Amino acid sequence: QVQLVESGGGLAQTGGSLRLSCAASGLTFKTYAMAWFRQAPGKDREFVTAMSGSGNSTWYADSAKDRFTVSRDFAKNTMDLQMNDLKPEDTAVYYCAAPYPSVGYWGQGTQVTVSS
Repeated sequence: QVQLVESGGGLAQTGGSLRLSCAASGLTFKTYAMAWFRQAPGKDREFVTAMSGSGNSTWYADSAKDRFTVSRDFAKNTMDLQMNDLKPEDTAVYYCAAPYPSVGYWGQGTQVTVSS
């Protein structure tokens, strides 16, 4: 049974930082690219970033470039999202997802709120 469990959300001020983590179990971690998505109130879920199964390739939405960094720890089966220079428009529920791009599994989500 595949499980994706996010942690690390919370409240930050504009310009601040947060680090999210996703713990994966029940899948061969190195086989799949994994991704972060987010969904703001009243909006569709949108892609944020992804990393390949090898860790050699990453992809970022324009909104995340230069501010967010995705990483994976293949020993711990975790994927992190370091978010810097946060903006109010980053407020959303952030979801871990696998595999990417044909997502079959989602985490429960973690709330990120950025105050202005």
